[in-house]
Amino acid sequence: MAFDPTDLRSTLPSNAATATAPERFSGSEHVQFRDRAPVEKTESVSTWYARGQNFVVGYSEVDGPAAFARTGQPDEYVVLLADDDLEARVQAPGEEVTATGRTMIVVPPGDSTVTVTGRGRVLRLLTTRSADVAALAANADSYTEPHENIPPFQPWPEPVGGYRVRTYDLTVAPLANPPFRLYRCTTFMVNFIDPKQGPRDPAKLSPHKHDDFEQCSIVLAGEYVHHIRWPWTTNKANWREDEHYSVVAPSVTVIPPPSLHTSEAVGPATNHLIDVFCPPRSDFSAMDGWVFNAADYPAPEPR
Repeated sequence: MAFDPTDLRSTLPSNAATATAPERFSGSEHVQFRDRAPVEKTESVSTWYARGQNFVVGYSEVDGPAAFARTGQPDEYVVLLADDDLEARVQAPGEEVTATGRTMIVVPPGDSTVTVTGRGRVLRLLTTRSADVAALAANADSYTEPHENIPPFQPWPEPVGGYRVRTYDLTVAPLANPPFRLYRCTTFMVNFIDPKQGPRDPAKLSPHKHDDFEQCSIVLAGEYVHHIRWPWTTNKANWREDEHYSVVAPSVTVIPPPSLHTSEAVGPATNHLIDVFCPPRSDFSAMDGWVFNAADYPAPEPR
């Protein structure tokens, strides 16, 4: 992996020496919502869906009141209020919680309703155990068969004090370098990076790989090129061409393991990309102080 020495990701533990090199690889997924009609549409909200092996992203543009309800939800899910002008009221058995502005909301299993008012973008992150939502994904057919090199999904331990609605401020100061803002729950880790102005310096890219999990990169503003390279194996039939795939907001890209990848902002104005992982990343979680709500959500015991 190639990180600048001043980037703390250069200190991440690597299991490359012990990992068994795979022989087969799955392709990437790119879903650009502007190219598609919304799957769900009312006077106040338009919604699109995309998925990975373990997760579904619901992307909604809201202008007015919009209610997102779940009945018998099997596990925790995440709601991201991506804009300052949004307000949400979350109702779950025995509690009602409100949140305003850019916020990550963790909603417990079971029945719940999230009512959003204002104008802006709302993202919902659910595992594919929510089969009704997974079926709505624009790329659902790509996952008719499981993708390669991804172990079965296992949720992380229950939160301290049990399941309840939890809210986290997405405007608090990020880490210094890398400038990450990391939160996790039992099902997801979210890296809500701040928007950047103008193109990324092409001399300061960060190609890296993950051995056994997908990375979901969601472009909320601007334009990016996702650079992806797969390993060569002894069997040439399994080789894949390099990708340099251009996307514009709003879009979802799912980057498969163990491809080498980096994302380059190329838009001339505001560019904004956030990353999602399902389940949470162990390597980021092992870094002291990186996950802002680690006290609420314990990591699994080392094996």
